[in-house]
Amino acid sequence: MFSEPNLSFMKHLAHNWLTEGLIDYEYKKYVLLAYFKDIKDEFEASKLYPYLSDLIFHYQNLLTVKEHKKLLYESFPQKISQIDFKKLKLQYEHLVEDDELMQELEEIISFALPNFKKLLQEGKNLYEYVEQHLEIVPIGLRSLYENEGYMLLHEEILRHILVYQYQISIFDSADNQYRGIHIHYLETIQKSIFESFENLKINLLRKYKKLPNPATFLVNAKLPYPLEETLLPIAKRALVRHISQNAA
Repeated sequence: MFSEPNLSFMKHLAHNWLTEGLIDYEYKKYVLLAYFKDIKDEFEASKLYPYLSDLIFHYQNLLTVKEHKKLLYESFPQKISQIDFKKLKLQYEHLVEDDELMQELEEIISFALPNFKKLLQEGKNLYEYVEQHLEIVPIGLRSLYENEGYMLLHEEILRHILVYQYQISIFDSADNQYRGIHIHYLETIQKSIFESFENLKINLLRKYKKLPNPATFLVNAKLPYPLEETLLPIAKRALVRHISQNAA
């Protein structure tokens, strides 16, 4: 028999869940099923983050472990097998060998991978659906420098606008160039049906004088979604892609 995991924490799976605690197929299956149920409930409530990122992390880790079996050993604790007092070196030996325990782990991985993949597809479908209902429009004349400016997140049904200042950073690697975005919340504006977005931009320029000629983008959300868990993360990524495509 095994003790039941604390299900209140199943929305987060420990990074070393595979080798942590009891290495038993039925136990790990029980833990995973509880985790999958909680994530599925969040997706059904249209909440994507941080759950989608967590799923991606664990799925990629499992693929790596499956392809490079020796990495399993590095996940296990080690014990001191010999102490050399003269050279002050510690020699370690692994507690596991490729035996029945490894077979148990392989069965756990075989169960986990397709379930992670299925849930990831659900998250991806939700992400794409939300993104399809976002519209990004530059307000006023486009600025020559668009890596810094304002993002107006407009929730159409609520008729209010969340104003953020954004800054895009570019990171170079050996193979590619990556962009990250940092945002800072400024205020929420209740939009009148008689007021144009161009006029809102003019008011922002008068109120916030830090940026002399900022790029300003309207991100129009046609459907309501949880702000922190879904709408804002997707809006940020969509804006980065929109700006990078225009710069290409």
